[in-house]
Amino acid sequence: MLAQGSVQTRGALWASGLPSLLLCSLWQVGEGPGLQPQVAADTFSLPSALLYKPIDRVTRSTLVLHDLLKHTPADHPDYPLLQDALRISQNFLSSINEDIDPRRTAVTTPKGETRQLVKDGFLVELSEGSRKLRHVFLFTDVLLCAKLKKTAVGKHQQYDCKWYVPLADLVFPSLEESEHCPQVHVIPDHELEDMKMKISTIKSEMQKEKANKGQSRAIERLKKKMFENEFWLLLNSPAIPFRIHNRNGKSYLFLLSSDYERSEWREAIQRLQKKDLQAFVLSSVELQVLTGSCFKLRTVHNIPVTSNKDDDESPGLYGFLHVIVHSAKGFKQSANLYCTLEVDSFGYFVSKAKTRVFRDTTEPQWNEEFEIELEGSQSLRILCYEKCYDKTKLNKDNNEIVDKIMGKGQIQLDPQAVQTKNWHMDVIEMNGIKVEFSMKFTSRDMSLKRTPSKKQTGVFGVKISVVTKRERSKVPYIVRQCIEEVEKRGIEEVGIYRISGVATDIQALKAVFDANNKDILVMLSDMDINAIAGTLKLYFRELPEPLLTDRLYPAFMEGIALSDPAAKENCMMHLLRSLPDPNLITFLFLLEHLKRVAEKEPINKMSLHNLATVFGPTLLRPSEGESKAHLTLASDIWSHDVMAQVQVLLYYLQHPPISFTELKRNTLYFSTDV
Repeated sequence: MLAQGSVQTRGALWASGLPSLLLCSLWQVGEGPGLQPQVAADTFSLPSALLYKPIDRVTRSTLVLHDLLKHTPADHPDYPLLQDALRISQNFLSSINEDIDPRRTAVTTPKGETRQLVKDGFLVELSEGSRKLRHVFLFTDVLLCAKLKKTAVGKHQQYDCKWYVPLADLVFPSLEESEHCPQVHVIPDHELEDMKMKISTIKSEMQKEKANKGQSRAIERLKKKMFENEFWLLLNSPAIPFRIHNRNGKSYLFLLSSDYERSEWREAIQRLQKKDLQAFVLSSVELQVLTGSCFKLRTVHNIPVTSNKDDDESPGLYGFLHVIVHSAKGFKQSANLYCTLEVDSFGYFVSKAKTRVFRDTTEPQWNEEFEIELEGSQSLRILCYEKCYDKTKLNKDNNEIVDKIMGKGQIQLDPQAVQTKNWHMDVIEMNGIKVEFSMKFTSRDMSLKRTPSKKQTGVFGVKISVVTKRERSKVPYIVRQCIEEVEKRGIEEVGIYRISGVATDIQALKAVFDANNKDILVMLSDMDINAIAGTLKLYFRELPEPLLTDRLYPAFMEGIALSDPAAKENCMMHLLRSLPDPNLITFLFLLEHLKRVAEKEPINKMSLHNLATVFGPTLLRPSEGESKAHLTLASDIWSHDVMAQVQVLLYYLQHPPISFTELKRNTLYFSTDV
């Protein structure tokens, strides 16, 4: 054993050029009261063994830091220090994972050569017109696509090779070649949203069963049902094509939900292709050996669905993440630059926001704020792109992203770190580029709170009856102007009302409307259309009570649940009659606008269901007291009532035109008590 105070030996280790962090960790392994260093002298002939223990120690230290942070109050002076230490440890481990993927992942071929596994994961393949979930393995010289064989209980699981491509023969087809590939059938958004709501409802039922100590058989049945629904979502949500071509003929098409993920696969393959690779054909024995090794070598063991998580794993964050993308530096030459933000949701990543393009610069200063809805999210990804303005490269409508990724990075959304009232500033380093951003998190229960404005002179946070009376109008001016502008130049905008507007622009419009500034119309005509759409949504969200009122909320929930069509029609129309006139007229005005937006669905991709999903929870939501009375989990607020809120608005959107005059004429025949 080495002596604890052997300065000479330590000096030799430093001189060997090993990383300082690894050596510090190495020297501390086993040190402590009553313990001796556990590094044997013969270890020096085995560098890989030397390096394993310090890495293992950093892994364990990261877990300890995570637990410490969990039990340290946010106002404790050590809290920010622990946050920094945890971030440094996680970044270090991420770099280790990226740099030494091949460790302990090698298979020896029948010829005695070593073939190492570099990357593996589950991808959706479009095969013979249908989507199939595959496990894809990237080795040092070959890409292998496999599926897990169905085996009897207790038998050893094995993979079945669907196809393989030697990296020497693998090419990524150009955009021109991609046009001849099969087109991707995209599942309508409303079907995906319906499935998300079903999954959320099942989660809520499972929580109730566990809380009531229900039968394990019932819980297992719900788990099975949730897995089936999550698997469907995982299979049908990806739409970004990742095409691979074998020089010898055949092409393959994967569908991914994240451009980040596509970039990782492409970069990993291209790094390996820089080596001197030879084309080859695997014999049946070689293919059998390689496929047989996949089960032992795989690093991704479970399909990425939440039903595969252990009960003690973090459920992720439910609520709203506010992110300010400040700036970036480290670019070697001027370019047209922008960033996108991705978060994970229901087991896969989706793009949630996009900054403006900052033109011809090496140091873009975006300073744009976004509000991103989280649904069990655990990670935030930031991608930095160079905008492509070459019209010959722009694809028509097949979800291709032709802009060049300049850098990408990811951070974990630690609930303890982000759930504070203050902004938390951070930096993501990517390929020599540093992107500076800030974030803070608002839980769903906090987002329910509607704070009335103390100033009754503005429009935000002021009762709709007060605003219309002051303006001597039937519909608030802000609603009329935002809708007019959207219909003038935003009705064909892809994702209108779904895509986040820049928060600073929305706040600027809010201030102008509150001050009743004479330059409102000029400002509206110059403003990004998504910011105007966001301002309209914010106005309804900040009303002291929802547009469809707290009082009628329970009745709307009961009405939409009725199974008899005639009874439902009578109830739902009666509820509209029961609204105060300003609320009803404004609601009908908005309803007709949303129908006009949906008429352009082939262009803007916003169906009635999509619009109901966006506006439903804003126009109709439980009061604070009611939500606290029946919600136990942060995630329950999504699953408990949102489906019904969406269905209420969808019912009215799908209904033939509703006339205010006709409704009021029929009031004589109905009681107004609800």
